[in-house]
Amino acid sequence: MRIRQVQSGADLKKFILFPYSYYDNDPNWVPPLRTELKAQFNPKKNPFLDHCRYALFLLEKNKKVIGRIAAFIDDLAVDFWKDSIGLFGYYECINDPDASQMLLETAADWLRKQGMTSMRGPWSFVSQEWGLVVEGFQPSPVIMAPYNPAYYDEQMVASGLAKVKDLLCYYISGKEGYQIPERILTLTDTVANRYGVRIRQLDMSRYEEEVQNFLDLSNNSIIDNWGYSPVTDAEAAAMAHDLKQILQPKGVVFAVDAENTPIGFAIALPDMNILLKDMNGRLLPFGWLKLLRGLPRLKSYRMFALGVIPEYHGKGIDSLLYRALYENLFTPDLWMEINYVLENNTPMNNAIRKLNAKPLRRYRIYQKPL
Repeated sequence: MRIRQVQSGADLKKFILFPYSYYDNDPNWVPPLRTELKAQFNPKKNPFLDHCRYALFLLEKNKKVIGRIAAFIDDLAVDFWKDSIGLFGYYECINDPDASQMLLETAADWLRKQGMTSMRGPWSFVSQEWGLVVEGFQPSPVIMAPYNPAYYDEQMVASGLAKVKDLLCYYISGKEGYQIPERILTLTDTVANRYGVRIRQLDMSRYEEEVQNFLDLSNNSIIDNWGYSPVTDAEAAAMAHDLKQILQPKGVVFAVDAENTPIGFAIALPDMNILLKDMNGRLLPFGWLKLLRGLPRLKSYRMFALGVIPEYHGKGIDSLLYRALYENLFTPDLWMEINYVLENNTPMNNAIRKLNAKPLRRYRIYQKPL
């Protein structure tokens, strides 16, 4: 076995394409669009790389790729966390303890030489693509969510990485007869009247302004969440551009106060992975047509984000936003994954359980000192 740093376009292509062969026989894996994956590693298309130092590594045996890993430093995050935490991600490896040890130690060595004192991951160059699946490998992952073999957890632990945080996922299903509990309907009616709060949908005619509303609310509402680091305007604009093609106005809602000022938001993304699953990451020759026809018909969603400004925490605004999304999107075939919730976010986990959502998955993030 030999490990080497990605140095050329040909190396980068091998790095990007390795999962397409490795997961070829895994029915749960969803091949991402190759064009979008390539864009993650293109500084001209991914503004996250503007404040990121990184190195990519390939592990080969007999000239065949058997693993990969990225080691990187988000300088904005290091400044915000006030801690020298380096990151690793894009980890894929065959079921071989020596192979995994080589990959993870190589990433650790690179971060150590850059002055980092801890290594955390898996992380990603894309917002909120964090962690390894350790529970709930089925059904297939939703849009912008990771997937991996079950043995990766053993590889992390064997390399000295320990759990630093778990992220929980829940789901609701119309086919299983899900309905919002009556007590929640009564509660949210009371909340709306008591605080003079109303719900409105995304206004696509003011899309740029709405993106700024989301960015302001997001930075204000989740600034104290574990793992948070500021999102730059360029990153927000890039994500907004990418999501504009798939967002449904009824799937993005804002809570506004009596002065019409936004105080909270919730976003549910149509689960494009359902359409991508059989496309092998390619839009041509007919993939684009499948997406065009399939998107309006999707009844499955990922609840991607929800936030309420601190002044309204504990007042039930989160339940009001959830109810609005549910009522906007409900069909007898509705399926929604609520993804992710920090394991120690007791108020949010309790609220979701009171909504009768069911546990589905658990993602794990690891860390070790360097």
